[in-house]
Amino acid sequence: MKNAKLIAGAVLSTFILGACATKGYVRNQVETGIATERTARVAGDSANSATLTSEIASVRSEISSVKTDVASLRRDLTALRDEFGAKITAMENGMKFAFPVTFAYDDATVRDEDRAQLDKFAQVVNKYYGGTLVTVEGFADPAGTLSYNLDLSKRRADAVAAYLSQAGMSSVTIKTIGYGEARQVNPKAERDQPGAQANRRVVFVIETKAGEAMTTSSQ
Repeated sequence: MKNAKLIAGAVLSTFILGACATKGYVRNQVETGIATERTARVAGDSANSATLTSEIASVRSEISSVKTDVASLRRDLTALRDEFGAKITAMENGMKFAFPVTFAYDDATVRDEDRAQLDKFAQVVNKYYGGTLVTVEGFADPAGTLSYNLDLSKRRADAVAAYLSQAGMSSVTIKTIGYGEARQVNPKAERDQPGAQANRRVVFVIETKAGEAMTTSSQ
């Protein structure tokens, strides 16, 4: 009987110890799983945080670059205004400014005094508007016939386009068109009359890839 009790006690002790061991194992496994999940979550959060930080840095860099480009463009436009008398006006689809490139009566030759501002214009276009379409529009004062003035205004546009190409404006496509005596700055002013030379001008239209346009008027 005594041996039986000893055996029963040993079996019970073994059972109790086994149960405790099982609970300990389960607890360890649970704690290990929690720790692993926590580590994975922290690692994931760190990775996401690193990605977000990288994206924020990239956006900040792009914003800084845009600000630099805008500041540079502003300086160049200011130079056109201050050095060459350009009158700049903001428009919905870009900008328009009076750019005083004009011609002598019944002549389509680019004047020597206009070469410097055309050189600067070519530099600005190459720097900021590469890949765009630049249309050079020519105009004439009302002296002469309509057909003659259309031809004369086209020759003026062609002469300016040729000069811009020679000046290195190679990053764009250039198109020319003559409008004759249309859109006069000073109506009916012709020949040597006051204001007539302003009618003998060219207008630059810059069409961007997005379909927007910057208009530069030489008036």
